Amino acid sequence: MSDVIDKPGVTSRLMQLHDLGQAVWLDFVDRSFLEKGGLRELIDRDGATGVTSNPSIFEKAMGHGDAYDEGFRAFAGKGPASVTASYEDAAIADIRAAADDLRPVYDRLNGKDGYVSLEVSPYLAIDKEATIAEARRLWQAVDRPNLMIKVPATEEAVPAIRQLLEDGININITLLFAQQAYQQVAEAYLAALEARVARGEPVDRIASVASFFVSRIDTQIDKKIDIRVKDGDAESEALKRLRGKVAIANAKLAYAWYLEMIASRRWQDLAAKGAMPQRLLWASTGTKDPNYPDTLYVDTLIGPDTVNTMPPKTMDAFRDHGTIGLTLTEDVDGARKVLAEAERLGLDLAGVTRDLVEDGVKQFADAADALLGAVAAKRASFLGDRLNAMEADLPPALERAVDARLEAARAEAWSRRLWQGDASLWTSKDEGDWLGWMPAAEGKQVDVEALRRFGEEAKGYRDAVLLGMGGSSLGPEVLSLIFGAAPGSPTLHVLDTTDPGQIGDVASRIDPARTLFIVSSKSGSTMEPELLRAYFYAAEGQQGGHFVAVTDPGSKLEAVAAEHGFAHVFAGDKAIGGRYSVLSVFGMVPAAAMGLDIAAFYEATAPMVQACNADVPPAANPGVRLGVIIGKAAVDGRDKLTIVTSASLTPLGAWLEQLLAESTGKHGKGIVPVDLEPLGGPGHYCADRIFVSFHLQGDKDDNSDKLKALADAGHPVLRITLARRDQIGQEFFRWEVATAIAGAVIGIDPFDQPDVEDAKVATRKLVDAYERSGHLQPETPIAESADFALFAPKAMAETAADPDRLLELHLASLRPGDYAGFLAYVERNETNAEAIGAMRVAVRDAKSVATVAGFGPRFLHSTGQAYKGGPNSGAFLTITRDPDPDLSIPGHQASFGTIQIAQARGDMDVLAERGRRVLRVHLKKGGGGIAALKAALLRVLS
Repeated sequence: MSDVIDKPGVTSRLMQLHDLGQAVWLDFVDRSFLEKGGLRELIDRDGATGVTSNPSIFEKAMGHGDAYDEGFRAFAGKGPASVTASYEDAAIADIRAAADDLRPVYDRLNGKDGYVSLEVSPYLAIDKEATIAEARRLWQAVDRPNLMIKVPATEEAVPAIRQLLEDGININITLLFAQQAYQQVAEAYLAALEARVARGEPVDRIASVASFFVSRIDTQIDKKIDIRVKDGDAESEALKRLRGKVAIANAKLAYAWYLEMIASRRWQDLAAKGAMPQRLLWASTGTKDPNYPDTLYVDTLIGPDTVNTMPPKTMDAFRDHGTIGLTLTEDVDGARKVLAEAERLGLDLAGVTRDLVEDGVKQFADAADALLGAVAAKRASFLGDRLNAMEADLPPALERAVDARLEAARAEAWSRRLWQGDASLWTSKDEGDWLGWMPAAEGKQVDVEALRRFGEEAKGYRDAVLLGMGGSSLGPEVLSLIFGAAPGSPTLHVLDTTDPGQIGDVASRIDPARTLFIVSSKSGSTMEPELLRAYFYAAEGQQGGHFVAVTDPGSKLEAVAAEHGFAHVFAGDKAIGGRYSVLSVFGMVPAAAMGLDIAAFYEATAPMVQACNADVPPAANPGVRLGVIIGKAAVDGRDKLTIVTSASLTPLGAWLEQLLAESTGKHGKGIVPVDLEPLGGPGHYCADRIFVSFHLQGDKDDNSDKLKALADAGHPVLRITLARRDQIGQEFFRWEVATAIAGAVIGIDPFDQPDVEDAKVATRKLVDAYERSGHLQPETPIAESADFALFAPKAMAETAADPDRLLELHLASLRPGDYAGFLAYVERNETNAEAIGAMRVAVRDAKSVATVAGFGPRFLHSTGQAYKGGPNSGAFLTITRDPDPDLSIPGHQASFGTIQIAQARGDMDVLAERGRRVLRVHLKKGGGGIAALKAALLRVLS
């Protein structure tokens, strides 16, 4: 061996490796390095003929420093762009630049060298078809003949490798540790070339390397040796003699097999047609053990038709003091003895190499997560206020628990599994069939141009009335109240009730002849929209041309629309549940009617959709991170999610209530959303709360000081800021993702609603009985006053006959961690809302419990699921009254008022059956109404 020192006029040690047939490749890519001519210098000085990259390398290059910031900023400014697209835009630019630097080498050597490698996503390592598709896409995107696509040598990827080589794509097969695995990919190379020859296709410009990893083997084997020596193994001396030798022996025998293969007739036939050998590439050549020479895995593996890919540190070390000589074929018999001894001593090289492939894929996936997380953070900062911000102020214990769960979610690929519809993320039932809301958020469920035309048609009406319930009404109501009607477009009224007062109020404010009616129901058989349709169809004069339907294909409503000549039927998606449907036709048809620019709305929503995409790891993913926070808080007892908004965003709470309560409140678990409860000081709350604030820039910030005081007192506080109203769509999607993820944390199916149907069944029995007999089944109050009568389950009926005493006993059952519910089957108007609000504050302050409220029947299709199926910690006060005046329903004996009373009674019966604490107060005609109930409640609390 020669011992040449680098000095002027003396050939570099690295250059001398070429004289021995070994190529030197750089295992490193960085934009600053390329722009400063670093690669060209290595080519000229050291004869470097290739470059490799991987996610770890790009993470170090892109995730640290600002060399890529200008490109990221420019790419983000082009419009909606995924994190992967941002990364690939930068990576492809670097790979092209490196390929161009190496192109003179490639041309000079007639394609035998001069390559740069780009890796397919490590997430695809066990997916043959996805690997093939991505490799083809990257090959076309880079568009350089001296590109190699890196594919890991997993069992599933070997057929992909053969197919890609057969396609004429240069392949760098990575993560090879075992000789048998190497032989399999060599066979794939041979078979691919033979297939091309059989088709008459050229093979002289197809290049491949088999990247055989070295130092990682010794790291694992040495670890086993050290443990056994420390434990006093009888074979300690024999074991110690193998330290640092197994990996080199393994590589030498792989090369020995290579020499036999290229001497074979099979290879010689291919070589005669111009085929280039698939060179062995020594990877992982930096030493991990400081006791070993830093050039160990270069000095000992020098031979013809090989490549050594070195990180800069190893390259510097070899340039300074590496040794030159044909070492790869030295003492091959000794290498066989080393492996035989390793087998005798039970070091399980086969098991080590098998585990190293799996671990290598995981390490590259971990690096890819770190890379994409770093790019996501940069992308978010460049988007600025185009992406809604969220700050989380969590108590230390919860923050640690959230961080741990986020890391587990990253390792378990929650972001990707969510977008893949992997039902095992939840309960492995049919959850994957309910994710249509994800592409809907990208605008894929609607025909934007058809909605634009519909919006133009709607300008012929003065008013539009949405007849819906639950998910088909709550989202459109948010849009209506936050945006209002555009100039020239109709005012949108949302009716999701059977309350005759509320229905009559809307009817009195519209001219049916100048009104567009939107009947919205996914199933097409929901009772309330059907009854409202019948009422307004008759009031309008049975002119079907004033009606449109929004419903799932094949529904009863679709048939009714055809029968009555509706102007339009907009088809939903059966893979979208009602509470997740706001970004589908169920939200966008009413939005278009009121003049909202649907295309612009999706454009404003897109930054959040991209930020929550499959390629963004959990900690950097706004939706996944939020879901882990609220899910973990609920599991730890903070299950009362309290919604705080600035004035312009107040309507959002009603939509969010349904999403959270109906999705998570089941099997005794879940999140109880608390909306419209005025914010108090720390002393008003116990440790069952998490606070979420929504603030629109420009609104007065009345809650900032109180939120800070709550955070200082140890309550979790999340602050979400919107720059503009049209970014409300971002919160729709962020919270849909978060709710699905919270379901995974809690351990439930976030897409079913097992307890909603029971109240419907109970109501239907009462209504059917009324239709037959003309009256509801009679009931007897357990107590009454001049203002109201009280009804309760039998157990409570036996406790007292005094109304005040019954109220007092009901409220006395509240304990820390409970919540008080006010379920009002009365008109949803300002007077009733203010009275209920005052009662809520009084109960909260007196009992230090959360309070919730809902107007029936709309809450039945919303929070009612959590009240019946969620944590059994609610005490409910149901409020009813005899409507005056009532409204009849065409074709039905029962009136709207009758239906509403039946719904209240059915709801109370089911609550009682589920063991919930419930008391019903029926306001009498001629009494003091809800004001009298408020006075009584305040009296008993004092």
